[in-house]
Amino acid sequence: MSRVFVSADMASVALGADRVAQAFADAGCHVVRTGSRGLFAIEPLVEVETNEGRIGYGPVGPEDVGAVLDGSSKARLGIVDDLPFFVTQQRFTFSRCGVIDPLDLADYAAHGGWQGLDAARAMTPQAVVDAVKASGLRGRGGAGFPTGIKWQTVFDAAGPTKYIVCNADEGDSGTFADRMLMEGDPFCLIEGMAIAGHAVGAAHGYVYIRSEYPYAVRTMQAAIALCSPRLAPFTIEVRVGAGAYVCGEETALLDSIEGKRGQVRAKPPLPALQGLFGRPTVINNVLSLAAVPFILAKGAEAYGAVGFGRSRGTIPVQLAGNVRNGGLYEIGFGLTLGELVHDIGGGTASGRPVRAVQVGGPLGAYIPPSQFDLPFDYEAFAAAGALIGHAGITVFDDTADMARMARFAMEFCAAESCGKCTPCRIGSTRGIEVMDRIIAARDEAAAMPAPTGGYLDAALYSRSPQRIDHGAAAQTELLRDLCDTMKFGSLCALGGFTPYPVLSALDHFPEDFGAVAPSPQAAE
Repeated sequence: MSRVFVSADMASVALGADRVAQAFADAGCHVVRTGSRGLFAIEPLVEVETNEGRIGYGPVGPEDVGAVLDGSSKARLGIVDDLPFFVTQQRFTFSRCGVIDPLDLADYAAHGGWQGLDAARAMTPQAVVDAVKASGLRGRGGAGFPTGIKWQTVFDAAGPTKYIVCNADEGDSGTFADRMLMEGDPFCLIEGMAIAGHAVGAAHGYVYIRSEYPYAVRTMQAAIALCSPRLAPFTIEVRVGAGAYVCGEETALLDSIEGKRGQVRAKPPLPALQGLFGRPTVINNVLSLAAVPFILAKGAEAYGAVGFGRSRGTIPVQLAGNVRNGGLYEIGFGLTLGELVHDIGGGTASGRPVRAVQVGGPLGAYIPPSQFDLPFDYEAFAAAGALIGHAGITVFDDTADMARMARFAMEFCAAESCGKCTPCRIGSTRGIEVMDRIIAARDEAAAMPAPTGGYLDAALYSRSPQRIDHGAAAQTELLRDLCDTMKFGSLCALGGFTPYPVLSALDHFPEDFGAVAPSPQAAE
């Protein structure tokens, strides 16, 4: 009986993986459902176990089963790990994703699972915290705060009850790494949470998952039930969010777990001191916690040896949008943006030139090709006025209207604001109005006939968008002022980061705003 591996990842299922798996089962094969390998262009991917290793075929449809089994399929890829997209990766966190059955404890252990937890429990809690600090691991959820320092703060906090909270509310457009890991290697995240619990003295943990991820919710719940004896005395439960983007902010997330409306809390106090139910709490992203088992199993030095500057270890980059090779690519920090977009991503799917990429989700800056020599590094991006965020890269070709993309940032903020602070709640609505005036003025100007001289043309020019109060130049100055207020006056990153896509579009693509925009220095 042939043994075949087919992804049960949500993206693969959307492309027909369930029908493919059923077709192989009907053909008498033993079908193992895995996570996704991470290259969506070859999904549904099927791997057939042979004496040569697991031979990949993709994309595969139900009608291709016979040709795959007899080896005649034109979709044959060979050994998947040898494909150019995978051969250059450094998979520390995603090494098992797409390889193992995500709910098979023996399979997980056979591929290095639980080694990190066993090593941690043989160490003192302070030694575990020290190892995480020595590794250089920083928060992968967006802020890039050193994970070990956060753990040290919770370890030092007084109190009999502490919590571990995993932020799996992955709401950024173009991101899917958290979902892929929870669906493809849930025990890795669970192991990381158990290590964190041992390190800081927490006996219970919560995984907060957005409701839009039903496959991840089911997989995590099943995985927790399967391995609970292995974790004891540490326990974990899943809480499902209701779709609010702002609940990706750590304090709004805590309110949601507590059964309240998700709203941002003022700081101090920090959640590390007074977090969930008023107790000291470690809040880390999925990828931060999932990196910990490798650090404890292989050593802090092995993890910290990879990276660039102060950005140590690997980063799972997610390539999305108008890109040929969409998917997840895990690599050490330091590759340039151009290498990621062109060499790894393969350029645009449309074949047209890249006009911009947005890094870090809907609140990330738009970066033009002139800055594609920027290394993927927290400090380098910050110096360029950009954010790495959750490492999602959304690609746009030269047909993109950057003024309308800037408007979308304001619209998104207005829709997702929790309403607690005025700069975010009101500023985003005013931002939509300003952007509508800019776009209307631009479009009106574009529709005007070219002047030929004479009184009539002079009269038309006097009423043109550049000459009235709501003209593009005046409105862009107002927009900059509004962004300044939102950036420095908002209570959390939702309102504070919305100016990044707006201002970057304005700075790099002023022609889309109908006039040459004033420089940031002039606006100040």
